[in-house]
Amino acid sequence: MRKELRVAAYAVCVRDGRMLLARWVARDGGRRWTLPGGGMDHGEDPYDTVIREAEEETGYTVEPLALLGVDSTRQTHPRRLGADVDFYGLGIVYEARVTGGELRHETDGSTDMAAWHPLEEVPALDRVGLVDVGLALWRERPVVGRVTGTPEHPADT
Repeated sequence: MRKELRVAAYAVCVRDGRMLLARWVARDGGRRWTLPGGGMDHGEDPYDTVIREAEEETGYTVEPLALLGVDSTRQTHPRRLGADVDFYGLGIVYEARVTGGELRHETDGSTDMAAWHPLEEVPALDRVGLVDVGLALWRERPVVGRVTGTPEHPADT
């Protein structure tokens, strides 16, 4: 089975009780909300990645304030020609604040919309698990940079 690694950096931006999210468009056309961010370019520092990706997806310039933690996920899924891939994703999650720019939607990218959502409404959104992980990291600020009890990380037993 082919192995695939993706390292990415994401921003948790909360302002006035609202969270900034980008709507990710899946290959099958499905749309779910996610944290602004994305894959690192070879040789790029994750700090620079989160700044670049947030601007691409939301139009905002952000300043990372704190490293909240690291998220990892492992999945097996099919690729073209019937071959399965063992996918491992590593996400570096920062708290960030908006310092400039104007809200806009990404064009020709992996997201099609960006918006601020009231924190109390986030649980009702059609979203990826990373949103819950990011919120838990932001709220709990675990010293080890890992949370449990989210869909991505069930409670340890």
